[in-house]
Amino acid sequence: MWEEKDNQLHASFKFADFKAAFAFMTEVAFYAETQNHHPNWSNVYNTVTISLSTHDAGNIVTDKDRALAKAIDRVYARFS
Repeated sequence: MWEEKDNQLHASFKFADFKAAFAFMTEVAFYAETQNHHPNWSNVYNTVTISLSTHDAGNIVTDKDRALAKAIDRVYARFS
């Protein structure tokens, strides 16, 4: 699901509706806050698009991004 391109991890997630997409984002936000590692993301109706890179490392993909991507996948699995 995740694609590494232009020094970022990218993925899109589809949901039944806006409410489910927003619930997903809320859950991911709490996890990201505990990790102090925040995604660059957008939401249009039932689709959430996420890009991850580590700003402190010069905007490249690091283990922090891969760990957050795995956590996001676990959250998404509960919605699909």
